[in-house]
Amino acid sequence: MNEFEKEKEDRATRALMTRSELALLGDGEVAYIKQLDSDAAERLFPALSDAPKDIDLFAVLGADGTPLALTDSRHAAIANAIEHDLVPVSVH
Repeated sequence: MNEFEKEKEDRATRALMTRSELALLGDGEVAYIKQLDSDAAERLFPALSDAPKDIDLFAVLGADGTPLALTDSRHAAIANAIEHDLVPVSVH
């Protein structure tokens, strides 16, 4: 392998960002809105117990994944993000 090929391979395998840098991207600026079932909501929000099993819930998460709020309405989750001066972004 010549020097050019080696440099090209090194660039291809080198991460552009570390995981911690990626987690902080958008910190204090972006809120992720994620639809959850009751089991996932209870895992993400340990203080929550006996969440209704028959409804979808919507979590508001910080850019680093920190849970900020939980609601039963996507619109309320978006409003919560906006109220806290965060740009809401959907997570699928």
